[in-house]
Amino acid sequence: MSRLRQPPLVTGISPNEGIPWTKVIIRGENLGTGPTDLIGLTICGHNCLLTAEWMSASKIVCRVGQAKNDKGDIIVTTKSGGRGTSTVSFKLLKPEKIGILDQSAVWVDEMNYYDMRTDRNKGIPPLSLRPANPLGIDIEKSKFPQKDLEMLFPGMSADFTSENFSAAWYLIENHSTTSFEQLKMAVTNLKRQANKKSEGSLAYVKGGLSTFFEAQDALSGASNTADTLFQEVLGRKDKADSTRNALNVLQRFKFLFNLPLNIERNIQKGDYDVVINDYEKAKSLFGKTEVQVFKKYYAEVETRIETLRELLLDKLLETPSTLHDQKRYIRYLSDLHAPGDPAWQCIGAQHRWILQLMHSCKEGYIQDLKGTPGLHSPMLDLDSDTRPLVLGHLSQTASLKRGSSFQSGRDDTWRYKTPHRVAFVEKLTKLVLSQLPNFWKLWISYVNGSLFSETAEKSGQIERSKNVRQRQNDFKKMIQEVMQCLVKLIRGALLPLSIPECGVRQYGGWEVKSELSGQWLAHIIQTIRLTYESLTALEIPNDMLQTIQDLILDLRVRCVMVTLQHTAEEIKRLAEKEDWIVDNEGLTSLPCQFEQCIIHSLQSLKGVVECKPGEASVFQQPKTQEEVCQLSINIMQIFIYCLEQLSTKPDADVDTTHLSVDVSSPDLFGSIHEDFSLTSEQRLLIVLSNCCYLERHTFLNIAEHFEKHNFQGIEKITQVSMASLKELDQRLFENYIELKADPIVGSLEPGIYAGYFDWKDCLPPTGVRNYLKEALVNIIAVHAEVFTISKELVPRVLSKVVEAVSEELSRLMQCVSSFSKNGALQARLEICALRDTVAVHLTPESKSSFKQALEALPQLSSGADKKLLEELLNKFKSSMHLQLTCFQAASSTMMKT
Repeated sequence: MSRLRQPPLVTGISPNEGIPWTKVIIRGENLGTGPTDLIGLTICGHNCLLTAEWMSASKIVCRVGQAKNDKGDIIVTTKSGGRGTSTVSFKLLKPEKIGILDQSAVWVDEMNYYDMRTDRNKGIPPLSLRPANPLGIDIEKSKFPQKDLEMLFPGMSADFTSENFSAAWYLIENHSTTSFEQLKMAVTNLKRQANKKSEGSLAYVKGGLSTFFEAQDALSGASNTADTLFQEVLGRKDKADSTRNALNVLQRFKFLFNLPLNIERNIQKGDYDVVINDYEKAKSLFGKTEVQVFKKYYAEVETRIETLRELLLDKLLETPSTLHDQKRYIRYLSDLHAPGDPAWQCIGAQHRWILQLMHSCKEGYIQDLKGTPGLHSPMLDLDSDTRPLVLGHLSQTASLKRGSSFQSGRDDTWRYKTPHRVAFVEKLTKLVLSQLPNFWKLWISYVNGSLFSETAEKSGQIERSKNVRQRQNDFKKMIQEVMQCLVKLIRGALLPLSIPECGVRQYGGWEVKSELSGQWLAHIIQTIRLTYESLTALEIPNDMLQTIQDLILDLRVRCVMVTLQHTAEEIKRLAEKEDWIVDNEGLTSLPCQFEQCIIHSLQSLKGVVECKPGEASVFQQPKTQEEVCQLSINIMQIFIYCLEQLSTKPDADVDTTHLSVDVSSPDLFGSIHEDFSLTSEQRLLIVLSNCCYLERHTFLNIAEHFEKHNFQGIEKITQVSMASLKELDQRLFENYIELKADPIVGSLEPGIYAGYFDWKDCLPPTGVRNYLKEALVNIIAVHAEVFTISKELVPRVLSKVVEAVSEELSRLMQCVSSFSKNGALQARLEICALRDTVAVHLTPESKSSFKQALEALPQLSSGADKKLLEELLNKFKSSMHLQLTCFQAASSTMMKT
């Protein structure tokens, strides 16, 4: 990958030599685009990036670090240009030893100097004990190279304060030209310094003893002078302290004397915290006093405090009240050491208040239902109107429209009227959710002690823990009582049969005849589910909420049953909506309406059937499975019965007079017009076509939807429904065949023997006789009628008609005692003409009948007869080519398929 910039190039450094930590300025080209672009800087092999300061693309400032190499390049590395090169180098010098008193332009690193007083190494010895010239003679620096000395004395040092001090190195470096006499003088100086050191610390003490006594005398004199100067000031201070103490005592008494009046004023203001603080202060000061005046005023204070306890307890037990106020009053009573257990009294009062609200809610709605204005309490007016909420929720959870089949015979205003029982359940659950959380939080605060102040908690912790253990079961019973009351009130409104007779008066009383629809029940189920989730979020144990789960399950089962029953009622009315308008497939809108009706019902049950966390399946009970299966079968059989009723409907009862005709099928006989009235045969065909579609598509689709919604017994539903449908289909088909085949079959025998025709004595055949042509025309008419309604029914119907005709023709041929030659030829011509014409609709039975009919005839003996037979057949087919086109079209169509 090619870089965007050229590599860095160092062309200059100033200074170009120096000791470690020397500040240098590096100049060059492409030294980076910024501080972040500079990623490397080495001088003589030492990394100097930490001290580098990027100034510009041609200038960098840094300090040279310790390096092994004496001389080396300056290498700059950047992100944009990579590793660079250098045209200059830097020489690193060895630092000279700087004495402790020598001036230096740079900071000198601290070293371990030898303390000559204590014969120990110390980090920073006194400057006076670290002389720059220990020998006491003039120093003459030698000109020996430092590098040579380091090689000559490896690991040693010329610093006399160093642990690795080398005397030879020191003398060569500092006294290489010093005379022998001067060196002897230096030895004398060293000995003198050693003698001074051996004298010891005692000599120093003796020498300064007089100084010690003088200091002692000076300190004594200063102390006496200070006492003389400040004695008057200290006296005034003692007087001030005495006065201040007296005033404090007077102030304390004033507090007690004014306390009763202050308590009354603060109670009127509602400053209970101030009252409690003053009481605690007075109690600590005068609670155990023996002074009669103090006892009298303190007794007055206790009287006021007792009145305050009663006032706070009354406020605590008032309803309604907020959780904040309840906690505040309980804490006040706790601080005032009120007798008994005010917190538990508050919990009991709140419990009774919730139960009262729930029963008042029920009574109010029952009175409103009866037309008598109920005794509404402002405490029940949790919201002004729940109808918009209900309708908004219904629009999201379940569709209120089920096509045209779900809107007939109903007043449109029903959508905007919330039933009393639905509004009652919503109001009741909202009431519980508004009261129970604070009730539960009050109990939790009671358990963990947060209701009480720290002082009260510490003083009564043991007693309170005993109370909690004793009253835990009592509170559990309270919660269970509230849950049972909620469940029983809802059951009394929606499932009155599930309430024992002894509880009907208390929890029932809803005198309603009509049952709620499935949509309203589904909405109620959703409302109770949300209530259960909200209660679970409070961390209420599941065993206390089990009754709500049981209620939800019963309501779900009831909703499924009611929805299926209402669906059955809707299916019954579908027959009234049959318009007899046939589409290109021979179907009316009835099967589609039936399927959509069931699909909408199942979709409305989707949220009901689905199991939320912790819920059981609607179909877990075998009894429920059997009832749902039976209701589903009943729905299917009701629709089948509707089809049967439509097929047998008298002509006068047919309301519609229009029939849609496929443009690909010509109106052969002009019998179908715009103002056409359906005949009973056409209605039979339409119902048959609908039955075929139901068997092949609709019932299977419905079974899939049942399975999709976790219905049980789907195989049984499908088998029973299919069996009933096939039975109706077969019965209607036989009726239609009987209506159409019998006239054709009945016309054969009179047509054959018309004009006293005799098989024994007849003229040579000249063509097919008219009776057979008439029979074919009648078959063509049946074909046209069936084709107009449903193309798929044509093979089934014509096959049966041909079977009946062929069977009758075979019977008639077998009844003839004998045939003449011309009679046999005439009979064979007509049988073959009929067989060849309807060949596409032949079945094994009709083929057998034609075979038996031909076997009953004498065989053709001469080729002339066979030729004549063939010519006459061709003549017949040619003359009736137009009429026989329907069979040819059917034949070509079947060949293609």
